[in-house]
Amino acid sequence: MSNSPLTPGIAASRLPAEAYARNFSDHEPALDRHEARVAADRCYFCHDAPCITACPTSIDIPLFIRQIATGTPEAAATTIWSQNILGGICARVCPTETLCEEACVREAAEGKPVEIGQLQRFATDTAMAKGLHPFTRAAPTGKRVAVVGAGPAGLACAHRLALHGHEVVVFERRAKAGGLNEYGIASYKATGGFAQAEVEWLLQIGGIEVRTGVELGRDVSLEQLTAEFDAVFLGIGLTGVNALRAVGEDLAGVRNAVDFIAELRQAADLSQLPVGRDVVVIGGGMTAVDAAVQSKLLGAENVTIVYRRGQAKMSASSHEQDHAAQAGVRIIHNAAPVRVLGDGQAEAVEFAYTSEGETGLVLSPETFTLKADQVFKAIGQTLQGAPEGLAVAGGKLAGPAGKVWVGGDCAAGGEDLTVTAVAEGRDAAEAIHAALVQG
Repeated sequence: MSNSPLTPGIAASRLPAEAYARNFSDHEPALDRHEARVAADRCYFCHDAPCITACPTSIDIPLFIRQIATGTPEAAATTIWSQNILGGICARVCPTETLCEEACVREAAEGKPVEIGQLQRFATDTAMAKGLHPFTRAAPTGKRVAVVGAGPAGLACAHRLALHGHEVVVFERRAKAGGLNEYGIASYKATGGFAQAEVEWLLQIGGIEVRTGVELGRDVSLEQLTAEFDAVFLGIGLTGVNALRAVGEDLAGVRNAVDFIAELRQAADLSQLPVGRDVVVIGGGMTAVDAAVQSKLLGAENVTIVYRRGQAKMSASSHEQDHAAQAGVRIIHNAAPVRVLGDGQAEAVEFAYTSEGETGLVLSPETFTLKADQVFKAIGQTLQGAPEGLAVAGGKLAGPAGKVWVGGDCAAGGEDLTVTAVAEGRDAAEAIHAALVQG
């Protein structure tokens, strides 16, 4: 791919062809059976296990690890899936280092926790490879539920509702189901089309119809859904992206990091994906890290993450920050963008140093400039187009309300994590089931 006249520093095929497969291979290879047994033997199988409390889906972690230790990973997978039906992808993308593994008594005693995430992946991968789907639908209830959004929350909700015997129709605005699992995580975290394979596996429960290319507010209204279905679950995610509020952010070469990651996830040939020579990513969360690391893996020479606050306030875990540093990404803290410089095309970004004041962030008159032909905005996402009639609290949907339940990233409260979305979707399904049965 040749360079556009407007994008002189952004180009494809920066690396030898063989480098792309190597760079985007599984960055944490799976444990084999022997390694899993050894890792499982490190667990103390605590009676009052803190790791269970730390897991948003409350998986019985000591039980599934004991099942691996006794040579029954298929049983371990069932234990996982009974609480987290997307346990396979969560084992890959969950920040276990700040959740279950941080709470592990081995971490407190030795600074080396049991490898809970890797063990969860071993169990679920083993069972999926054998075609095991250990759930059977209850007798049909005659009730129909609409689920809007085929992300983690929507899929978890749909599976649990189908398990209870309800008919479910899932409406998804994109071409594929999966949500952020399919479009929003680094490619090296879920290789080999795993996100789609897990969706297909989940749908084996039956009773779930997925309609893609259907967007709420454009193709169907909430009023229509509440009239046609007995209940509605909204797991629409956050589709808006916060603005930099800096001069020049509309220049060519400045784009949303989530769009770049989605494009990369769907690319048939990574060598044809253009990337800048000097890349600056603005933000401090997982999206910023994923965009920065993958830019480096695509062949960018200089990649810098700039975050407006201190390192301790970055939402990306220290593990992910270390991963970025190891990939060659530079991280600058306490700096905020003032303007993007360039004549039609981004050439540099000017930043002001920041400090924490009594009323919030204070920008210093002292500034510095980073060369940048490509700039990624990763400063958070927002709710876009709240359905009419639903309350909004803190920029997110508040619920439930009447026949409508909400969950996942679009819902008020909680953390924007895949595992949290799964928990909210599952719990909403139980609440919907109870309401339908009582009704």
